[in-house]
Amino acid sequence: MLFSLRELVQWLGFATFEIFLHVLALLVSSVLLVLKLDGGGGGAELSWWHVFVPFFAADGLSTYFTTIVSVRLFQDGEKRLAVLRLFWILTILSLKFVFEMLLCQKLVEQTRELWYGLIMSPVFILLQLLMIRACRVN
Repeated sequence: MLFSLRELVQWLGFATFEIFLHVLALLVSSVLLVLKLDGGGGGAELSWWHVFVPFFAADGLSTYFTTIVSVRLFQDGEKRLAVLRLFWILTILSLKFVFEMLLCQKLVEQTRELWYGLIMSPVFILLQLLMIRACRVN
């Protein structure tokens, strides 16, 4: 069963535009991942950092958009809503960013110090926060 757009907006706290940004980043990164793993064509060799650039760009644009929305809410007198939205979105984006950085670093360096439990820990925290929010919303 898939979630409707209204449910995603309510549970994640993102605006529809931000969800579109992250889906577009996933699509572009998927194409870059295929080009990297294919390796045969295209001239210049892609690094893992190049594959993750769309995710980092989506995080940055989403942070910028969230800041603008929070400032507008604050000016309109919705101070509590502005602070809560800013705190929630920045928490989600920071956990997502830490996961992306750790995963990219592991793929580039192939170090044994970064074990996959450590890399996945921001995702586990994010899933717990989303579970709590889903229970609170309904």
